[in-house]
Amino acid sequence: MSDTHTTTIREAVGVFHNADEMETAIEELEESGFDRAEISLLASQDAVREKLGHAYADAKSLEDSALAPRTAFVSTESVGDAEGAVLGGLIYVGALVAAGAVVASGGSFGALLAATVAGTASGGLVGGALAALVGKQHADSLQEQLDRGGLLVWVRTPTEADENRAVEILKRNKADDVHLHSIEA
Repeated sequence: MSDTHTTTIREAVGVFHNADEMETAIEELEESGFDRAEISLLASQDAVREKLGHAYADAKSLEDSALAPRTAFVSTESVGDAEGAVLGGLIYVGALVAAGAVVASGGSFGALLAATVAGTASGGLVGGALAALVGKQHADSLQEQLDRGGLLVWVRTPTEADENRAVEILKRNKADDVHLHSIEA
């Protein structure tokens, strides 16, 4: 016979209708002592469909669902960092590959310089396209959720003081339908 034990988790939840206000609220939550791991957002529509077997019509219908798939918060700044890393990495690789090919073939310094410039440019073009794709996917996901009623944010609140602080921050940053709930882990 197995002994089943469930853990109850308390959370503050709110729905944002503006991505900037959501991001400001999350930054304020972190500054007030909440760890990023205690803050989660509704996952993509594809993830919801995969986990629940159906699309959702309205974000509020998932607010209190323990089954709603969640994802970690990714700030606009982090998306920009990812775009920069993709772009910079591919520029470097393009230049390195082009320069290596010239050196391996015994080419002159002029050929090496020309190949490095060409490799940098081609790596930059590919990197720019991939970086734009990263940013577009993030923006599309946010817009899709806004179109379905808003951006859901959950904040784990292990203590009453955390509950009060999270609710206050969510409300101050214009979250709608802010409330506390308990879910089973």
